[in-house]
Amino acid sequence: MQVLKFVRNGLVACAALLAITGAAAKATAQAQTPSGAKTVLLVHGAWADGSSWAKVIPLLEAKGLHVVAVQIPLTSFADDVAATQRAIDLEDGPVVLVGHSYGGAVITEAGNDSKVAGLVYVSAVAPDKGESALGLIMSVPTPIGAELRPDKSGFLKLTPKGVAEDFAQDLSAKEIAILTATQVPANAAAMKGEVTNPAWKSKPSWFIVGGNDRAISPILEANLAKKIGATTVTVPSSHVIMLSKPAKVAEVIIDAAAKSGSK
Repeated sequence: MQVLKFVRNGLVACAALLAITGAAAKATAQAQTPSGAKTVLLVHGAWADGSSWAKVIPLLEAKGLHVVAVQIPLTSFADDVAATQRAIDLEDGPVVLVGHSYGGAVITEAGNDSKVAGLVYVSAVAPDKGESALGLIMSVPTPIGAELRPDKSGFLKLTPKGVAEDFAQDLSAKEIAILTATQVPANAAAMKGEVTNPAWKSKPSWFIVGGNDRAISPILEANLAKKIGATTVTVPSSHVIMLSKPAKVAEVIIDAAAKSGSK
């Protein structure tokens, strides 16, 4: 009887020890797990779609990040913000919003969601209240303006010359041909949409300036980055930095994800 009692007590003690050890190991693992946002939402700009992030996505996923390329319709500013908001709603926070070009205006508005922990601007605009993407871009004219062609519905499309010389001049001929064939026309009205509440006023921001950008002035980008107090990197690249310098873009996004969730 005493032997059975001894064995029983020993088993209870072992179980208790295992529970304590397991809890300690779990706590240690949690302490060693890097803090920060684990989800990145990528918002493309005008004359592009989600595939424009094709080179960046695998680099982010290799670091354990969950990545979603948002497909905005480019039909109106409200539609594009709503599409981004739906994507945010489907994810657990915190998330980092990344916007290229006109997509910078979209994340500036959609970034007010409580799940959004940080904003990354890639050759983008970062409008203030009452400002629009088109208004900012036109304030410092660039060569691409002469290569825009509107259709009868007010949607703008780039000429092949505009894509090759002013949009993606540092890509290969094959890549330029694909961009030309797959570009998504953008409604001029969407680009005129005004921001009502700039998220960069309350969220940490990062900004990648395209040093050789001929679509949005590098001077404008640098001034906007300074205005919003963003952590800024300048890269010698065309407008489509995520295609010409994907590793650099991924590096900045990874840094933003690591630091945003801990702020």
